[in-house]
Amino acid sequence: MDLKGKVAVVTGAGSGMGRELAIQLIQKGARVAAADINPDTLAETSLLVGSDALSTHVVNISDRTRVEAFPEEVIRIHGAVDVLINNAGIVQPFLTINALTIEQIERVFSVNWSGVLYMTKAFLPYLKKRPEAHILNVSSMGGFVPVPGQVAYGASKAAVKLFTEGLMSEYAGTNLGVTIAFPGSVATNITQNAPDITKEDLERLAATAGEGDPPPTITAAFAAGEMIKAIEQGKQRIYIGRDSQTINLYSRLFPAGAADQLRKMLIKAIGPIRDEV
Repeated sequence: MDLKGKVAVVTGAGSGMGRELAIQLIQKGARVAAADINPDTLAETSLLVGSDALSTHVVNISDRTRVEAFPEEVIRIHGAVDVLINNAGIVQPFLTINALTIEQIERVFSVNWSGVLYMTKAFLPYLKKRPEAHILNVSSMGGFVPVPGQVAYGASKAAVKLFTEGLMSEYAGTNLGVTIAFPGSVATNITQNAPDITKEDLERLAATAGEGDPPPTITAAFAAGEMIKAIEQGKQRIYIGRDSQTINLYSRLFPAGAADQLRKMLIKAIGPIRDEV
């Protein structure tokens, strides 16, 4: 897909990968409807972009009524929708399932899973009418291998994985391309922005961090660039970062070993996962 002149909707565009996606799409000549729950960070993205090709929209993607009204809002401004990038997501507190509350688990699923479902359902009828269209959903390395302390998050991203693969199958050979992205460790503020992670939680994580080298991370700009290239090239799956690529290969050959390796890496980096609040 040539992105010049296309209209792209990006969720989570107030920071991190979403902001970088908006910036780089504008640089490609696309028009962008940038969505985020936080109006202040959206305004920062708008200032950084500095272009009338970008519109900003305060959207809670877990609010079905708000999402269902969103496509017509975008079309009134931009005239069409060609690309949907479901990037927005939140992580859980670094706790075991035993220590998490049901409300915390449901909050993660309401954004990471229901938000992707609502956005996809809302925009699909419009995307199907375009000569060429694309959906990219952001899963995670945690969506195909278990990460202790992020099991609810991983389960929500695994749901996104299979959902997106189902879309690939249902729309194979049509005007609609579909991509699933699996970022590994990305240097963003997703932990700081998580609604259920407190300042005390962050301080505790810092205090219990191991002395070994931290896991390799990539920049949000690099991750966004890889996603945009995948849309341009019509790729169905991308594993972003050396950790995601390595764990993907290892998990296919030795699933139990890959899970154990990731568990050891995580504990070395942040310390033991708390099993009670």
